[in-house]
Amino acid sequence: MLSQERRSLRARKAAITRHDPDADTSELDREIKAARLAEHIRQVVDSAPTLTADQISRLRDLLPPVAVTAADADGGAAA
Repeated sequence: MLSQERRSLRARKAAITRHDPDADTSELDREIKAARLAEHIRQVVDSAPTLTADQISRLRDLLPPVAVTAADADGGAAA
């Protein structure tokens, strides 16, 4: 079942491409795929037993590193 977030993203993409078939929707495509992955991860985590700190660390290592900006570090309050 699609989450509300994924439904909304897909509807936004449909509206954009309806009005401009040549529009660049690569960022929306990326967001849709991330939302789909998040849904899957949530389902797996909810059905799995509690993980150890070591298991969580190994899973975290599967994700690529992300550059953190000042806005990210303070919760977006930087001006």
